[in-house]
Amino acid sequence: MSEGTMQRRAQREQQSGQRVKRLRRVLVCAAAVPVMLGAAGCSSDSGSDDGKDKGSGASASKSASPSPTVQAAAYRTLPEACGVLSKKTLEDLAPKAKSGKQGSSDDVSTRASCSWNSLDNNGVKGSQFRWLNVSLLRFDSDTTRGAGDKLAKDYYDKQVRDAQATEGAQGAKAEPVTGTGDEATAVRYDLKKKEGTFKQQTVVVRVENVVVTLDYNGAGLAGDKTPSADDLMKDAQKAAREAVTSVTKANGPGGDAGSPSQSASRAPSASASQAASDQG
Repeated sequence: MSEGTMQRRAQREQQSGQRVKRLRRVLVCAAAVPVMLGAAGCSSDSGSDDGKDKGSGASASKSASPSPTVQAAAYRTLPEACGVLSKKTLEDLAPKAKSGKQGSSDDVSTRASCSWNSLDNNGVKGSQFRWLNVSLLRFDSDTTRGAGDKLAKDYYDKQVRDAQATEGAQGAKAEPVTGTGDEATAVRYDLKKKEGTFKQQTVVVRVENVVVTLDYNGAGLAGDKTPSADDLMKDAQKAAREAVTSVTKANGPGGDAGSPSQSASRAPSASASQAASDQG
């Protein structure tokens, strides 16, 4: 075999080997294509499912969002205003008062008041005048305006400020009162009138979602001596504590009182809202 023939055979074998290698690569790639397509298909399905899950999860989260709530007010009613003070207390503070005069109200379960006038006429020796008034205002919890005790707190603060800012008040002083309700403040001042000097005592008390305002004043008329402001204040604070006790008893030992576990999404009391506006 000549050298040229051997060289051509070697070239053909080399070319044949290269064709075999190329064929193997084509077969390997062809076999890999279904696997890649399958993987791509799974990836696409997974993405689609994730989108659905995310969408449904967001929808479920949105539908499960809780509606606004607020803790129920502790007290749901008020006592009869003219009955909050005992007969003994009324005899001490307003001895000549025949009966209490109940104030007007469109809903006595949210707003009530009663007043007593007493004039002890001693003829030429003069007279002793006393005026006593008890006002009760109850606030319901409301999802828009807030919890009943918070609304009562705001009104309590306003009552204290208003008492100190009474027109014509002289020497107004305010001091905290202990042992009465959740918080209490006493305000005292003098009012000079043509009949004489009136010693005014105002005790404002908040107990839960109810505000009790007790006004008590006295004067010596027609030359009679002016009563002691300290004595009047002691009587006023005693009566205020009694009124608070009446509010608590009217709601029972947890009977009618609200519970945090109960729904507090009730509509606000129109009477209480109006009362705050009227007395503001």
